[in-house]
Amino acid sequence: MKFLFDLFPVILFFIAFKFSGIYTATAVAIATTAAQIGWVKWRHGKIDTMLWISMALITFFGGATLLLRDEAFIKWKPTVLYWLFAGLLLGGRILFGKNLMRPLLEAQLSLPEPVWRKLNTAWILFFVFMGIANLLVAFYFFRDDTDAWVDFKLFGGMGFTFVFVIAQGFALSKYLQIEENS
Repeated sequence: MKFLFDLFPVILFFIAFKFSGIYTATAVAIATTAAQIGWVKWRHGKIDTMLWISMALITFFGGATLLLRDEAFIKWKPTVLYWLFAGLLLGGRILFGKNLMRPLLEAQLSLPEPVWRKLNTAWILFFVFMGIANLLVAFYFFRDDTDAWVDFKLFGGMGFTFVFVIAQGFALSKYLQIEENS
């Protein structure tokens, strides 16, 4: 359910784009992300740092898109977000000796330290790949086709993420904590 909640702005961006174009879709994405923050604050009291980062980026790049009437800014937003995540994971490891994937998953997984390092590296590489893929689709392969980029943003991004997470699940399945029924 959290996966769908996280995708809600992207899904509404997609729908708004199909009916009203990139500028309406951008405004919808900004408003939806702000609504998400309000909802999370109301329901849980605490807002995850990643949601704040996403809000800052959509407001900055979306605002630039709307203000300057240039869709290139909104097309850069996913790449910046992916590379920021990669940078945080890499920076945590290099600068602080921390594996930032561990606190996210250690309740579900008990992994040996080398496997935690590999998992962290896999996510860094995945986020770098996704940033490059977004740039290639937005500015190279479909430079003049915003519709193709929007389709990729939803279906390509979701598809790559789904495949990556499933592959991670298979690779890590032997480490899952199984609760025994008494």
